[in-house]
Amino acid sequence: MQFKHPEILYFLFALVIPILVHLFQLRRFKKELFTNVKLLKELQTQTRKSATIKKWLLLFTRLFLLACLIIAFAQPFFTAKNSVAKNNELVILLDNSFSMQAKGENGELLKRSIQDILENFDENQQFSLLTTNETFWDVDAKTIQNELQKITYAPFSFEVDYLLTQVASKKPNATIDYFIISDAVDFSSKKLTQISENNAVYFWQPKAQNTNNIAISNVRLLQSLENLNEIEVELQRFGNYEEAIPLAVYQNDTVIAKAIVQMQSEKETVKLALPKKEIQAKVTIQDNSLSYDNDYYFTLGKPQKPKVTFIGTAAKNKFLNRIITTDEFEVTDTELAQLNYSKIEEQNTIILNELAEIPQALQTNLKAFYEKGGNIVLIPSEENNLVNLNQFLNTFGRNTFAKQEKSTKNITKISFKHPLFNQVFEKEVSNFQYPNTTSSLTFNGNAAGILQYDDGSNFLASIGNQLGKIYVFATPINKQQTNFQNSPLIVPVFYNMAMTNANANNQTFTIGANESFLIEATLSKDEVVSIQNASSSFIPMQQILPTKVKINFGDYPEQAGNFAINQKNNTIAKVSFNYPRNESNLNTNTTLPKVNYVNNSETVLNTLLAERTDTVLWKWFLMATLLFLLIELLIQKFVK
Repeated sequence: MQFKHPEILYFLFALVIPILVHLFQLRRFKKELFTNVKLLKELQTQTRKSATIKKWLLLFTRLFLLACLIIAFAQPFFTAKNSVAKNNELVILLDNSFSMQAKGENGELLKRSIQDILENFDENQQFSLLTTNETFWDVDAKTIQNELQKITYAPFSFEVDYLLTQVASKKPNATIDYFIISDAVDFSSKKLTQISENNAVYFWQPKAQNTNNIAISNVRLLQSLENLNEIEVELQRFGNYEEAIPLAVYQNDTVIAKAIVQMQSEKETVKLALPKKEIQAKVTIQDNSLSYDNDYYFTLGKPQKPKVTFIGTAAKNKFLNRIITTDEFEVTDTELAQLNYSKIEEQNTIILNELAEIPQALQTNLKAFYEKGGNIVLIPSEENNLVNLNQFLNTFGRNTFAKQEKSTKNITKISFKHPLFNQVFEKEVSNFQYPNTTSSLTFNGNAAGILQYDDGSNFLASIGNQLGKIYVFATPINKQQTNFQNSPLIVPVFYNMAMTNANANNQTFTIGANESFLIEATLSKDEVVSIQNASSSFIPMQQILPTKVKINFGDYPEQAGNFAINQKNNTIAKVSFNYPRNESNLNTNTTLPKVNYVNNSETVLNTLLAERTDTVLWKWFLMATLLFLLIELLIQKFVK
């Protein structure tokens, strides 16, 4: 037991006073003479015994009364279990991602969590609250009640580590208690375990009652027929869903196609025919779960064939013509001697196919082409001089070829996350028929590996700036040097390299993916393009090129929808944006070590109060004082 004012305990010496009064009473007795002395002596003996007991009772009662009163004023208390942390700040990390749209026992998980905070937090309880896209520092429930009720869903996943970094930056020296509210969908954290070692971390995981969900994951153009465009709608099922799903395509408010989908497997596709014209539309389904992934916006622009030029001999270019066909591309197949340098700037992709030498004039033109957003594919030749090759590569950074190795090596490693292999593989594979090469050049530099040999060296690598890409092979692609032409990998590799930065049908983007878009437009020095629809608008990051504009969307827009790209008052292109689908799977089994799991905010507050608050005892001593006062009165009245 400790005392808030221990100096008052010195008054306990005052207990000597009633003792002295008891021991040295100054009262004098008067003698009275009575005739019957014997009777009086017996009465006197009994009275003296009774009076002595009463005096001792009064003495101890007054001693206890005075002692309790003094101790009460000294304010005794028992130290709290965790008194060191009683001044900790409270930080709430609230998940407002789309998965929190799911309904629990008392409604939507996000809205119920906010209501729980408002109901259980005292109006003057100070805390900080961070969501995916909003921060409230050092506030109380009364101050931000309206702001909390207006919190909307964010199109991004709940990044706990990012929020922890924000807190550490804002409050570098503070000791903090963390209260995390999340359904743990798409949840991951590397910092939370470390934070838990020195801080109290409470985790409330609201549960959705229905974890079954259907999401529209993609819409793509399959083929353009004479009068129709055929699109494919891809749907994904999470959990069990046996009911038929109605699907409709809306252009503005008009239904232009319908279908009924029976989700018999995890992924189903639906093919629909639409009028062959430039169109902005929305695919919609109806299920009984999350709503954010039930709509998918898309734009089908005017068909434009990407322009690709092969520079090499007709015999060596033959395999390229089988992959990059005139049905989908505007192809120019030319030898170096017949190359029209003035047409280079108009191309999307240029493939240097086993040129014996890359002239200085071509190097200069290709550097300008690359800086304006063009793509270059370099396939070296056995006849290439390393000095000439490295002179070309050095114009794009510190990248060089080393000596040639004459040994057979297998191509065994694929960078599945590279854009060239987007939507090529359903899952990462490891047991495919490995292509090989009989000789290769060693590539040194800062290029990103796409395909690698079993020894870790690059067979295909890429170099890129904000606009263009350079793809570099380590060996000639002919049947004397490699069997890569017979590998299934060759088609997606060259097809997607030719499609890079070509906007033929890619006018649909994902919010937050920081994708780019290249449009044909001529802007003056201070002129910019804007992107807008009926409800919002923004000005994206953009780079002005001679005849084009490179647009980077960053994290914008904030809401999915169909948009127009405007130059002044004229629409020069149309694009669509959709929310990422990584919040669609509500089936999670996340377990976090060293975290205190709770079921509501009241439990957190009660736990902190119990562990951080000292047990005050002065009230009990004051009650004892009153009790002993009452006992004294009873003794005075009833003890004779």
